[in-house]
Amino acid sequence: MKNKITIMEVCGTHTMNIARFGLRSLLPNSVNVISGPGCPVCVTSSSDINNALVLADMDDVIITTFGDMIRIPCDGRMLMDYKNVKVLYDPLDSIELAKNSPDKEIVFLGVGFETTTPIVASIIIRAKELGLDNFTVLCMNKVVSPALELILNDKQNNIDGFILPGHVAAITGTCYFDFITGLSGRGVISGFDPKGIMDSIEKLSLMITRKEFGVVNNYEGIVKSNGNEKAKKIVKEVFDIVDSDWRGIGVLKKSGLKISEKYSRFDAKERFSIKDRNIKDPHSCLCGEVLLGKKIPTDCMLYGKQCVPSSPVGPCMVSSEGTCSAYYKYISN
Repeated sequence: MKNKITIMEVCGTHTMNIARFGLRSLLPNSVNVISGPGCPVCVTSSSDINNALVLADMDDVIITTFGDMIRIPCDGRMLMDYKNVKVLYDPLDSIELAKNSPDKEIVFLGVGFETTTPIVASIIIRAKELGLDNFTVLCMNKVVSPALELILNDKQNNIDGFILPGHVAAITGTCYFDFITGLSGRGVISGFDPKGIMDSIEKLSLMITRKEFGVVNNYEGIVKSNGNEKAKKIVKEVFDIVDSDWRGIGVLKKSGLKISEKYSRFDAKERFSIKDRNIKDPHSCLCGEVLLGKKIPTDCMLYGKQCVPSSPVGPCMVSSEGTCSAYYKYISN
């Protein structure tokens, strides 16, 4: 066994709970746990944020979104600056708003990985069933596997294994992660309570010690081999897989989702003829390298100075599941 092993967790909930409960302090010095690209808000590109701001500038448009999205800065602006942006906790509320506001165009910002994508698919299907002509989705949803493949294929990362997100696996099934075995990698699918996380770290550490490859399901009560067939079916019906731009990482092939032709009337980019712009990320922001596990938040010259939760520069400090936010809240202060 190496003198020190490096484990990457790739889920925002794992990021926060590891920091919140001080789990790193319980680990031996030989085990290093870092965060990866598991925060959907953090990997949303500046171009996508700009598209949302373009919509916010339009008359008669109401944008509905999850809370973290409204605080990501882009060219000196944020969605929270607009009165026509509403934070919702249930995406289905967007449908009710569209029904009750026939004189307005309601645009829901679709953000997330495999866990939340079925919800976005379901509201698009519901909008079609209701015949809503004033509801669309700005789709920014992504799939996590291409980012993990990128990390596995980068030999400079020196990552020995992954703590994999249990809620993603609950949708996709364990078979989704077979590519990790094919790339001579290893991972443990984990739940989110402290005991479950520590147990998963132990299992992964043993795999590394024994030089075993593959994926272990440590969330068996929730995760099955084939996942949630109904959820996967509606995602396949509503979305096509396309290339997608990841904040600070770049364009990853077959890593994003686009609303399919069958449901294209609910695609905000098509409805409002929005064209992507190449928006540069903030100078000196290291969010991309943090997301790939190449840096930790305290390596960034902006961290804790220009970039703090009350005035974030990068999305890793914005999101409640961001690595920088977790460090600032639970570790370095």
